[in-house]
Amino acid sequence: AVPPAMSRRVVRQSKFRHVFGQPVKADQMYEDIRVSKVTCDSSFCAVNPKFVAIIVESGGGGAFIVLPLAKTGRVDKNHPLVTGHTAPVLDIDWCPHNDNVIASASEDTTVMVWQIPDYVPVRNITDPVVTLEGHSKRVSIISWHPTARNVLLSAGCDNLVILWNVGTGEMLLALDDMHTDLIYNVGWNRNGSLLVTTCKDKKVRVIDPRKQQIIAEKTKPHDGTRPIRAIFVADGKIFTTGFSRMSERQLGLWDLNNFEEPIALQEMDTSNGVLLPFYDADSSIVYLCGKGDSSIRYFEITDEAPYVHYLNTYSSKEPQRGMGFMPKRGLDVSKCEIARFFKLHERKCEPIVMTVPRKSDLFQDDLYPDTPGPEPALEADEWLSGKDADPILISLRDGYVPIKNRELKVVKKNILDSKPPPGPRRSHSTCDSDYFSPALEEVLEEIRALKETVQAQEKRISDLENKLCQFTNGTD
Repeated sequence: AVPPAMSRRVVRQSKFRHVFGQPVKADQMYEDIRVSKVTCDSSFCAVNPKFVAIIVESGGGGAFIVLPLAKTGRVDKNHPLVTGHTAPVLDIDWCPHNDNVIASASEDTTVMVWQIPDYVPVRNITDPVVTLEGHSKRVSIISWHPTARNVLLSAGCDNLVILWNVGTGEMLLALDDMHTDLIYNVGWNRNGSLLVTTCKDKKVRVIDPRKQQIIAEKTKPHDGTRPIRAIFVADGKIFTTGFSRMSERQLGLWDLNNFEEPIALQEMDTSNGVLLPFYDADSSIVYLCGKGDSSIRYFEITDEAPYVHYLNTYSSKEPQRGMGFMPKRGLDVSKCEIARFFKLHERKCEPIVMTVPRKSDLFQDDLYPDTPGPEPALEADEWLSGKDADPILISLRDGYVPIKNRELKVVKKNILDSKPPPGPRRSHSTCDSDYFSPALEEVLEEIRALKETVQAQEKRISDLENKLCQFTNGTD
């Protein structure tokens, strides 16, 4: 008989043990982009199945560039930007339920939400669909609700977390007395019922935003003084990155029901870059990208000790300035791609593909369980009233085809509707409204028609420019 010690598996079984990262070929990169130099621990890049958006340098004001995914190669120096902010942009986030809608947060204290057309516009996009004003200092964090339509979170240097209904431009909730210092990061759980935040006061808090209550908190999950990051992973556990007292970088895994002791706490290396965690719930893999590092480390989280299992490191020569992470529905399932990063350099963006090596060309259903699709599970008011819903899942068996542009409509509530008119009601005003109304309607109709003509012409010019590009083969 084999002694029990011998029969134990020496190597842990996992289909993700051999995941490897590979940069795309040179012509598949996005070149000549002046990536922002703002000192901020945000990722500077947001991607979805249609577009890659990158915060860029801009003289005065703040801007980001949006490129269709297929528009690789050298970016034209006159490529239009999104330029509505009056100070640098600090964070951007694509709406999970509409691939043409992106939110931006800025040093100018506002949050703006933008509709990006499917064609490349001729001029800069300067008019947001809605501007959200409520912070008194710069806004460095934004994050869309994972399952409720039009719910957006922002967190600013005023230690305030605000939840907005983008569809009406209203503030839904303000979490104001919870953080005593600068907020480092905020993350939703899978169904958007809870938030996890990290703060300069060295506490990790789990918050029920609708009850406006802190339901769990941990002081000093990592002993060091440098910033901590926290995200929710499967089963409501919390994954953190931080620093030890000796300035070694650490990762931790925590259970909400027993926040005192970590499930796992591992030291990694000595470096001062904050580790940004990116989590894929379908594979239970967490990828750690340090700003200023030239590597991506990745770990699998399971129910077996030691719970956080090191898989591998993707290494390169160039340090990363920021990182975008493609949602699962934007990946190429025919190539067994399980993650795609968009690594920012000083002047370019380089996609990096993570692949599970497989011999078969068939759809690998064990790698691709059904994954969150673009349909919201709840309306904003349903969520606010206390309803929760898991994401609506889609199959990736036949790949995912992005939906055509859907317009975000903002219906602002008229504040006059809710208040009775003050004082006695006067009769007719001095100008005759019966005469005035049709004339005004006529002018508005004319403006509407002109706007449509301009948009049609912009699209036409853009199409012609693209055709011309094909003929000239990119030469000036």
